[in-house]
Amino acid sequence: MANYVAAVDQGTTSTRCMIFNHSGEPVGIHQLEHEQIYPKPGWVEHDPMEIWARTQDVIKGALKQAGLTAADIAAVGVTNQRETTVVWDKNTGKPFYNAIVWQDTRTDKICKELEGAVGQNRFRDKVGLPLATYFSGPKVKWMLENVDGLREAAEKGDAIFGNIDTWVIWNLTGGPKGGAHVTDVTNASRTMLMNLKTLNWDDEILGIMDIPKSMVPTVKPSSEVYGYTTEDGPFGGKIPVSGDLGDQQAATVGQACFDPGEAKNTYGTGCFMIMNTGTKIVPSESGLLTTLCYKFGDEPAVYALEGSIAITGALVQWLRDNLDFFDFSPHIEDYAKSVDDNGGVYFVPAFSGLFAPYWRSDARGVIAGLTRYVKKGHIARAALEATAYQTREVLDAMNKDSGVELKALKVDGGMVYNDLLMGFQADVLGVPVVRPKVAETTALGAAYAAGLAVGFWKNTDEMRENWGMDKTWDPDADSNASTELYTQWKKAVTRTFDWVE
Repeated sequence: MANYVAAVDQGTTSTRCMIFNHSGEPVGIHQLEHEQIYPKPGWVEHDPMEIWARTQDVIKGALKQAGLTAADIAAVGVTNQRETTVVWDKNTGKPFYNAIVWQDTRTDKICKELEGAVGQNRFRDKVGLPLATYFSGPKVKWMLENVDGLREAAEKGDAIFGNIDTWVIWNLTGGPKGGAHVTDVTNASRTMLMNLKTLNWDDEILGIMDIPKSMVPTVKPSSEVYGYTTEDGPFGGKIPVSGDLGDQQAATVGQACFDPGEAKNTYGTGCFMIMNTGTKIVPSESGLLTTLCYKFGDEPAVYALEGSIAITGALVQWLRDNLDFFDFSPHIEDYAKSVDDNGGVYFVPAFSGLFAPYWRSDARGVIAGLTRYVKKGHIARAALEATAYQTREVLDAMNKDSGVELKALKVDGGMVYNDLLMGFQADVLGVPVVRPKVAETTALGAAYAAGLAVGFWKNTDEMRENWGMDKTWDPDADSNASTELYTQWKKAVTRTFDWVE
């Protein structure tokens, strides 16, 4: 009897497989990291073959841990780091180049050229996005212009493109032997190539970027059977692959944010706040993205406003790996607690420029306010506080665009187990911060989408019933985090501007 749903969660720094029961509780999990490749300043790449190898390993590991086989799994969902771009040969399954990661800034010149006389918002009415290095379309254009033999292969129809969801689903469903070349509306909406109204590729933008239409995957709902796993694949049996959501949209589904006005914030490599706006497309006047939230089967598409922050958890990782501040990421909280405040230090981690609400590719990271008084603990605390301040900037923009004042913020992701950060986050926002019992909601959202497609869960009400609160942090009325400290943060942000000529 198939009593479980599996989810492959392919993230920026690691891949995991989680297996859930009908109550949304994890019964098996396995996770492995993959290499971060930095060929030049501002360039970030992953090896797609390594990602596929890790995917196979974590699937086998999760099944083994749970003591399950393919016969126990009703459906498989996939969620992924969005905007990370892969182009491969459909006949061999070999990538033409490393995956270009969402944080990569090499397409800055292409984006400037695409702006022309119109500016950064040239395509925003159609796609809901500003022209920025973040998105997939310019990355494909860069590959076509710079990778030997790729343009010729694309014109012949041999080269195909996808975000990581497409790459994983294609391989899970057979690869060169008939794998499904698909993506869902949430991932397609991050390419800068999909029209928000038609929910399909925009021929005019494809033409402007000179991307052959034969390269792009078929756009599907987030919950639908796309194909089946293969007997010789990592699941070892034929299972419907029936859920596909970009990681932040998956977390929104996992948090059961199914009503307009409900919002969540995911604390991972970056930070991503999404507010459900229902079936209405809400243009942003405040530097947010208008994007897809999800589309379940034949039901109308649900849209969202999103605030994207490039560097949050990655800043902790940078302090650990590049500066040897500590051996393990959780240790940052111990150092931050060793001091009473930030000592006047503000850390603006604009390593990939600034995302929402600024969209400044010319910005670079800054530590401001240094004096002889400052110790390691102050810098650790400033690094954590940067996440909270950036989230406040996004929430302010979201309140302005939506006209909805958020009453509480649902949070998830790896950093939500940092009590110091979550308490400070509540102080900076002035609203309660709520952590659910299952904090890894990204994988859960992918499982929900997959299970819904095959009737494992009948509707969103069943999913909402699974949501449970684990902990709430209420704002401290005496804190100056939302006033003086936040004002100083805004001042520090201006010091990052115009660094790259």
